[in-house]
Amino acid sequence: MSLPRIPRDPENDYTREAAQRRRDLVMEETGAGLDHVSSFSFDPGVLPGNIENFIGVAQVPIGLAGPLLVDGEHAKGEFYVPMATTEGTLVASYSRGMKLCAEAGGVKTTIVEDRMQRAPAFLFASAREARDFVAWLDAHYDELREVAESTTSTGKLIEIERYHASRFVYTRFDYTTGDAAGQNMVSKATWFACEWIKKHYPPLNGYMLDAQLSTDKKHSHINTLKTRGKRVVAEITLPGEVLERRMRVTARQVYRARQIATQGGMLAGTSANTPHPANGIASVFIATGQDEANVAESQAAIGYSELRGDDYYASVTLPSLIVATYGGGTALPTQSECLKVLGCDGPGKVRKLAEIIAATVLCGDLSLGAAVVADEWVEAHETHGRNR
Repeated sequence: MSLPRIPRDPENDYTREAAQRRRDLVMEETGAGLDHVSSFSFDPGVLPGNIENFIGVAQVPIGLAGPLLVDGEHAKGEFYVPMATTEGTLVASYSRGMKLCAEAGGVKTTIVEDRMQRAPAFLFASAREARDFVAWLDAHYDELREVAESTTSTGKLIEIERYHASRFVYTRFDYTTGDAAGQNMVSKATWFACEWIKKHYPPLNGYMLDAQLSTDKKHSHINTLKTRGKRVVAEITLPGEVLERRMRVTARQVYRARQIATQGGMLAGTSANTPHPANGIASVFIATGQDEANVAESQAAIGYSELRGDDYYASVTLPSLIVATYGGGTALPTQSECLKVLGCDGPGKVRKLAEIIAATVLCGDLSLGAAVVADEWVEAHETHGRNR
């Protein structure tokens, strides 16, 4: 016996009544109560383009970390950081790191690269035809850029990367995307460009709009090298006296621990050699309406540290931080409120958000790293991180 189809209203499926019909179906078929799922404060009419078959909300607790002091090019000053999580001690640990960094003058942040890709593969009869196609791409780049950019008011084509294998040319069309994360934007722009190529280059056998070289929503080394989203560096020099007083560790102890942990990360083949970048990124992503699947790429992190006399220099580079302040879930009521808390609502704020997230990641990594060295990690979780 098959389950009944999920109810949908072809006229308007984003109403409280439509959501109630689907909840009634679930309760009848499974016996599950949906009292909390059904408790939400906004009009479902704001949801088209964000979700289908809406039944309610997942209520994730939001905590406030901070104040976070940032010395960025786009984020300057102090910020309260909303973090959505169910992991006890997480918000407390990030706040601890933020207080440490504030006493040391704040986290310096720098965006060094900004690009989003779609990665079509072009198919030819042989490797020679594939090789010749690259020269044709170079000769017609300006026309391709005009075609691609005709589909968007903000996206700009900045490069077409080319990689040969067998009789295929794998490419990465790189764009800047304004305040949007831009995956859908660059898909449309690249599709128009590919259709133009198909029309104007007869030797082409066909193309695949994305052949996985963009590694969308998956970690990859090519994005660590070439950047996807924002490439952001957060850095700070911590006075040894502040480290000892706040964290009960010395700069030399922390530095030695980072050397050992980096080697351990190399042995494991991890995409990040810092303690837990995904925690800060995921919690801010959920609070501010980012695409949560982009955590897979965004959590890649390159940590570096050095001793400067009795002081400790630390930096984290996020090579694939994919964030938005426009589009996706950023305009939904809860998420919009959290962006306002950060001062990142409205146009021209996406780089500010990227810098705040990078600074948050560094503070969290410093806090957890010090807790491990001081042998306070387990005790903290036992005290604050268990439901009793």
